[in-house]
Amino acid sequence: MPLSNNDKIAASCSLLAEKIKEVAPPGARIMEVCGTHTVAVFRHGIRSLLPEGVRLLSGPGCPVCVTPQSEIDLFIRAAGLKGVILATFGDLIRVPGTKASLGEKKAGGADVKVVLSPLDAVKLAAENPKRQVAFAGIGFETTAPATAAAIMAAQAQGLKNFSVICAHKLLPPALTALLAGGKLEIDGLLCPGHVSVIIGARAYEPIARDFKLPCVVAGFEAADILLGLYRLFRQMGEKRVEAENAYERAVSWDGNEKARRIMHSVFEPADAAWRGLGTIPASGLAIKDEFAGFDASKRLGISPEPAPDPPGCLCGQVLTARITPPRCPLYQKACTPENPVGPCMVSSEGACAAYSKYFSPV
Repeated sequence: MPLSNNDKIAASCSLLAEKIKEVAPPGARIMEVCGTHTVAVFRHGIRSLLPEGVRLLSGPGCPVCVTPQSEIDLFIRAAGLKGVILATFGDLIRVPGTKASLGEKKAGGADVKVVLSPLDAVKLAAENPKRQVAFAGIGFETTAPATAAAIMAAQAQGLKNFSVICAHKLLPPALTALLAGGKLEIDGLLCPGHVSVIIGARAYEPIARDFKLPCVVAGFEAADILLGLYRLFRQMGEKRVEAENAYERAVSWDGNEKARRIMHSVFEPADAAWRGLGTIPASGLAIKDEFAGFDASKRLGISPEPAPDPPGCLCGQVLTARITPPRCPLYQKACTPENPVGPCMVSSEGACAAYSKYFSPV
């Protein structure tokens, strides 16, 4: 009887797990940068396939989690403005702000609409010419080109009632800042597949070179992640330090030049605030002056105001690998998926949410 596709995948994973056991250095610590990797590692039971002592740590790759409290509050404040429709991705709805969440604001009468893409927000603006539609623009290089395309589409349609609250961020500067701090004890980076589709595997060469840290881009299926880990461990065993691409069916060495061109035609690098990392130079995107009419900060007259993290919340330490979620005093006590205190417990890519769903302490 021929093997089913699932049987072939299982066999491939078993073979990779055996190879990993042959080459993984004892006690190796790998940061899975992407929140989607964190969830996939749990969902596929990857940790159980690794040699004892090898550790996987979550990094700053969850876009909702790294958005600071000041920007969460800004989205909520915009939703409360008269005549404004706040368009957002669904992941943001339940993230607690200082006084409320977008969901609570909506329940109180604010017009908050969940959209699947920035272009849906443009469509919303076209359908509501007497209202201002502000799109909550978050995410890394993965989503920023789509937001840029939405601004260009709104301009082409002559819309005067569409704008973006721009909180987009760039991943390589954040990784550089995190590693430059010198306190992060890791031996390799499992680099994000989604972001890398846009920026290309080449983007990790400076990180590998400057911090002498193996970097491997990996996809999100079980075999993808195991292959990425195997290639990381193999580099360590062979005393090599390189940027590698283990996700060639989706990621090229140079990335998507067209998407980057669209992104850079609308945005320019700007200093950005990150939860857990503070303000990092040139790690965010700002709307260029020629598209100022689509900048919600100018259109609506709003800007971020300082806001502390929720009392006791250690999301900032979780997403910079300083602690694992169970070490947060609020984890599964004051902070649960039903009653989240911080974004890491809310987002579908959040480490606390993943631990809460899949992790059972022995």
